[in-house]
Amino acid sequence: MEKIKETFTDDETARQEVYRLTKYTKILTCLILLLIGSCIYILHGRTVQVPVVGPNAEKTTAGDYLSYVSEAVIRPFDNSKEGELAAYGHRLITETYKYLGPEVKEGMVTGNNLACSSCHLNGGTKAYAAPYIGLSGVFPIYIGRENKVESLEERINGCFERSMNGKAIPVDSKEMRAMISYIKHLSRDVAIGKRIEGQGFVQLNKPNRAADRIKGAAVFKRYCITCHGENGQGSRRGKSGDGKGYLYPPLWGNDSFNDGAGMARLLTAARFIKGNMPLGATAEDPILTDEEAYDVAAYINSFSRPQKANKELDYPDLTKKPKDCPYPPYIDRITITQHKLGPFNF
Repeated sequence: MEKIKETFTDDETARQEVYRLTKYTKILTCLILLLIGSCIYILHGRTVQVPVVGPNAEKTTAGDYLSYVSEAVIRPFDNSKEGELAAYGHRLITETYKYLGPEVKEGMVTGNNLACSSCHLNGGTKAYAAPYIGLSGVFPIYIGRENKVESLEERINGCFERSMNGKAIPVDSKEMRAMISYIKHLSRDVAIGKRIEGQGFVQLNKPNRAADRIKGAAVFKRYCITCHGENGQGSRRGKSGDGKGYLYPPLWGNDSFNDGAGMARLLTAARFIKGNMPLGATAEDPILTDEEAYDVAAYINSFSRPQKANKELDYPDLTKKPKDCPYPPYIDRITITQHKLGPFNF
């Protein structure tokens, strides 16, 4: 009997020992897995995958989205109907003069022979040159000039009426749908509702003085006439009337943007120039100083250009009107000259 009791006791002790070892092994395994997961998170910046709703639904982690325009990889257009439409949108934006310009016999929309990519450089893909990358995810958005929330289609039509000195096109037209498809094609790797670095223009440290157009003329002569010509009329690909547009666009005169365009504002033009001009300049490696960009923008905008009708209706809420808007009415008592040339210390 004692022998049986002893055997039973030994077996129970063994079972308890196995149980303890199993328990400790499970705990150790969990700790190891937790450590491995932490290392992966630190090394790769990944989070737990969660569903994403919308055009970027295939993107499942924050690390998959772009954070800077220059990171974008522009994929080829596929053979689908949407891909073909986006490809047409690309042509419309880079060769606007060919499809919608004043030298086109049918379907004239623009009043000049510029292309959308005259300002939205490299087909709207260059950082700090008002790129299209990510725009489809941030519109509709409030626009102070109209004092309302606007769709992307309305914003494009604003460019047609101002920068292109033309007229709006139907929002359901093939051309509008093509341009929207192209912008969506470029924006596919940007999180919906997120602004990323490289959109818009570079920041500018505004000189606390009025812009000097004489100094601006010297900057223009040194850096700009090679492409835009001494008279600022640019360089055509062919000749007037052939519908081939410009290799380098005119900066003033009848074939340039009108006085209601964003580029007619000194600070807007200066920010674009600093980050992109002369060719080869980038936001990270500008060629002109803030003061040079400031002065040459004033020089360029001192010349005549087409007049936008009904500009007095812009900015229904005058508190939203930018300081450098070059036309009245204003809510302040600052002169038009100072609104055009600064200093913008008011």
